[in-house]
Amino acid sequence: MASATLTIDLDAIAANWRALDAMTDCETAAVVKADGYGLGVGRVAKALAQAGARRFFVAVSEEGAAVRDAVGQNAEILVFGGHMRGDTDMIRDLHLVPMLNSLDQLTRHFEALPSAPFGIQLDSGMNRLGMEAIEWDAVRDIVLAQNPVLVMSHLACADDPDHAMNGLQLAAFRAMTDGITAPRSLAATGGILLGPQFHFDLTRPGIGLYGGLPFAAAQPVATLSLPVIQTRDLQAGEVVGYGNAWTTNTTATIATLSGGYADGLLRALSNGATFWANDIACPLVGRVSMDLITIDISHLHEVPHHLDILGPQQSVDDLATMAGTIGYEILTSLGPRYTRRYAGGFAQ
Repeated sequence: MASATLTIDLDAIAANWRALDAMTDCETAAVVKADGYGLGVGRVAKALAQAGARRFFVAVSEEGAAVRDAVGQNAEILVFGGHMRGDTDMIRDLHLVPMLNSLDQLTRHFEALPSAPFGIQLDSGMNRLGMEAIEWDAVRDIVLAQNPVLVMSHLACADDPDHAMNGLQLAAFRAMTDGITAPRSLAATGGILLGPQFHFDLTRPGIGLYGGLPFAAAQPVATLSLPVIQTRDLQAGEVVGYGNAWTTNTTATIATLSGGYADGLLRALSNGATFWANDIACPLVGRVSMDLITIDISHLHEVPHHLDILGPQQSVDDLATMAGTIGYEILTSLGPRYTRRYAGGFAQ
């Protein structure tokens, strides 16, 4: 097989959801946007529903179709992007719940689907999505009279528990929502870890479900193995890859693997990442190219069939550190060419 194999442990995803749910006394939803953070939203959402999740968040309405197909009609699917122009039929037909972000969206939803459920997103200081305090004050009584299913905001710095922004946003959200009867939500994964004052009525973990920081206790979810296509023996002074980016100063054995930046293995990993042959580290040498990666396996006793870049020895966040990015980008960049295998009892 020439394609790499991405193995997704659905039991681990379910266990991570249960662990985060156990940290609160409120309802725990699940964020499954971006194709379930790159791991396949249909299988991921179905496993989470079987684990007990009843509310799912996506980024845009178009993502709702695969989730609805996976979880059926008894779950609620909420759309962070709100009610965009052209979304009305999809929202109605798939029974989606838009989180309305502006006065324009509020007007569009009330005029097009006056009896359909909706939520409200407020801007508590992140300056990205949501109604600002002055807008909310102008329509608050009208909106609350229509019984929104949720009023939420989003934390900008929850991955840094000591950041002053966390307290500022908590105070701003309370100032905008204290006294309302509608359910409230402020915390994603990082917010759950900040403590009960951030939990309100519903939490919305995302990255923690998929084995990423800041949920350091998360079970690892993804294993990525790249097959060895070819090996070659080099003499001292020979070079490897585009731009002669690596030169060996001794004899060396180089393995060429099937995978590259077209598969989400970032070019920034060039001459810096580590692959693994079981517990033995093997350095990436030369540049990551579109479809191929070269690894120094001179110290191995035999040529392996494959090498792992994600697994027990190296998490998505370890790999992200090597690339100068975050685990979210590593996961959501995983390409469509991988052979995907789903493991665990929830895969049955």
